[in-house]
Amino acid sequence: MEVRDRVNNSKPINKVHSWRKCGKGQHLVREHVVHTHPSKTNPQGKDTICHEHCANNPSGKDELSFAEIKFISHTYFANLSGPPTPYMLTKKFHHADQYDTEIRGWVQYWNDIFKPDEPLDADIVKALIATESSFDPKPEAHPHVYGLMQLRGDTHQYLSGKKHDLRDHFVCVSTDELWDPSCNICGGVRWLFRKRETATALLKRKATWEETIEDYKAILSLRINKKPYNPKPMEDFREYYNILKRE
Repeated sequence: MEVRDRVNNSKPINKVHSWRKCGKGQHLVREHVVHTHPSKTNPQGKDTICHEHCANNPSGKDELSFAEIKFISHTYFANLSGPPTPYMLTKKFHHADQYDTEIRGWVQYWNDIFKPDEPLDADIVKALIATESSFDPKPEAHPHVYGLMQLRGDTHQYLSGKKHDLRDHFVCVSTDELWDPSCNICGGVRWLFRKRETATALLKRKATWEETIEDYKAILSLRINKKPYNPKPMEDFREYYNILKRE
């Protein structure tokens, strides 16, 4: 079995974020085996180990791969502090605090990337997950809806840049990888920042994060246009968020 050398990055790397392993315009590829099919010169075929390395993005823009999502989660999240608030929702949801580390980490990451005028509060994401999946990473749901933040199949296409809705900062993962809690939260929080842009366009003013949640849940346009909608998802969200913010 052949072993390909690691990519030697001797020059300083210009990163999108200090937590990233690869530079701008690159994504992390984890170590894997490449199989060459049998041929006349090599009738048995050949397995080659391709070591972990940084590869150039096809888009030339910022892309998070599954490998780098896992690297960031495992390397940086354990020592972070701050919200989301623990213990407050565990009476209703047994696993309510199980994903606090991932929520905290990805909220900080995307706040660092986008630097919003009003930073996203990790308790907003926790309350949102409570209403979307009840903290079940594989809830019973409609086909093509994934994980803790109930990301839709079309949302997955937008996040990965396969449909032209995002201009940059893509989350390029497979639908199978989207079931992973950290990957799902990473993509879901990224999508919230996009939803703040679309909510702002609908309102013709800067949207609040609560209005962003309404757009995430496909309620905002119905409310603006005075069409019937189910108010319970937002009522539940406000209830859980207020519980999390109680002293």
